[in-house]
Amino acid sequence: MMALFKFIGKRAYGFLGHLYRMWTYALASVLEVRNVYFYRRQIVEQFYWIGVETIPLVCLISVFTGMAISIQTAYQISDYVPRYMVGSIVVKSTVLELAPTMMSLVIAGRVGAGIASEIGTMKVSEQVDALQSMAVDPVGYLMMPRVLGGLIMVPVLVIFSEVVSIGGGFAIAIIKMGLSPTDFIKGMRLDFYIYDVFVGLVKAMAYGGLITFMGSYMGLETKGGAAGVGEAATSSVVISSALILISDYFITHTLLNI
Repeated sequence: MMALFKFIGKRAYGFLGHLYRMWTYALASVLEVRNVYFYRRQIVEQFYWIGVETIPLVCLISVFTGMAISIQTAYQISDYVPRYMVGSIVVKSTVLELAPTMMSLVIAGRVGAGIASEIGTMKVSEQVDALQSMAVDPVGYLMMPRVLGGLIMVPVLVIFSEVVSIGGGFAIAIIKMGLSPTDFIKGMRLDFYIYDVFVGLVKAMAYGGLITFMGSYMGLETKGGAAGVGEAATSSVVISSALILISDYFITHTLLNI
């Protein structure tokens, strides 16, 4: 029994320690925003890496996601509602859920793991210590540009995803299902609200911040050489994905029940 209590106590202590350090890093990142001009080069580099270099992957996945949801929607509703509702359901589901959430899970695998690996390698090779010895704050130099890049560029990627996904659904509905462009657009206009786009972009911004913050945090907490770098990258993706799905519920519940 004592061994069980020790195990639980050790885990709880470690969890609370992580929460405290995460809060400290988050606050430090916010405070470092005042030095945004000083770190402008790092910020532009992260904007390019997180945003521009991820566009091909996002577009590839989005077009097939849009085509799949269009076919599945037509199959499920063909016996119950008019076929032009395919356009409405494709747009609604893409803007509110599929584009922000699915794309963020994909981005977590690429961006989150990449950040954790990069910073983790710097940590175990003592490059982070070298930055501190030169009076350069690692949070401002490493974490803040990446978090800022995630907050700004992930919503941009989600906009690309929405356009490409709806385009894919539109094309497959016309080519494979015989739906006319007029009917698809009629369904799109029937149930489209600007507020839905706002909700999707709020989700994307929150997820972008979570992905880049967790990647940076796990990188700065890396220990144990090459094995530790691998563990940091894996933990970053797993924790980010879990937080995305958990926050998805709370953001949806909050914004769609106003």
